[in-house]
Amino acid sequence: MNIIDFFLQQPAMFYTFVTLLGLTIGSFLNVVIYRLPLMLEADWKSQCRELLQQSPQTEDKMTLSRPASSCPQCHHKIRVWENIPLISYLLLAGKCSNCKTPIPIQYPLVELLTALLSLGVALRFGVSLQTLFALMLTWSLIAMSVIDLHKLILPDDITLPVLWLGLLISLFSVFSDPVNSIIGAVAGYLILWSVFQLFKLVTGKEGMGYGDFKLLALFGAWFGWEQLPLIIILSSASGAVIGILMIAMTKHQRDIPIPFGPYLAIAGWISMIWGDQIIRWYLN
Repeated sequence: MNIIDFFLQQPAMFYTFVTLLGLTIGSFLNVVIYRLPLMLEADWKSQCRELLQQSPQTEDKMTLSRPASSCPQCHHKIRVWENIPLISYLLLAGKCSNCKTPIPIQYPLVELLTALLSLGVALRFGVSLQTLFALMLTWSLIAMSVIDLHKLILPDDITLPVLWLGLLISLFSVFSDPVNSIIGAVAGYLILWSVFQLFKLVTGKEGMGYGDFKLLALFGAWFGWEQLPLIIILSSASGAVIGILMIAMTKHQRDIPIPFGPYLAIAGWISMIWGDQIIRWYLN
């Protein structure tokens, strides 16, 4: 009996496995969320120094695996037992074991969110090829969304490979066929690019970043052009509601930009899970 047959016969084990895998991936996503922007910034500075013909810096280059994780306050090296998703945070009472500096609540929240969304994907698609790719997309969306919340960027290092993956899997009609996928990628980019240009023409300001264009193109590549209107409506509605609440409840200044990427990510994930049902409900 292979693993697929086992999971088909024992769905509870499959859901448990996916949830635990989500917790583990969530821990890795925290590393990506923290380190990738630093790696990009270091790379941009290196390119600028090269362009200005300045001598390169000699410090060790950060990667996703080096150096080993440590407390940013006291530089205490994180031991294995201190790095167990969720459990370590509870055992440590949310503090560094050495200097007692509070550990940001973002870390367990990202792990928990990744586990729950992974379980949602497994419940929706079951033991299938769709689950495998939907999990990959879900994990990428979580990393991109949190990075965008903190840094106002949607890294091409994540967005573009996932976009190309969407076009590739359309050859096997995992979520969409090649024609709808290609049209969706082009339309997704051009829709927000046109909105961007129109807004800039009218106001003289840039209303969103190019990463948002690529993210909507990504969803078009994965799910086809038919899902784009739903994603745009859901992202606009969620962005408007949450944005108004942020301004009203947290005194968020109106001139401070609010990233649109997380709202697109929320809308795209909802469309992946319930998009067909929502469209059928609307048409009926």
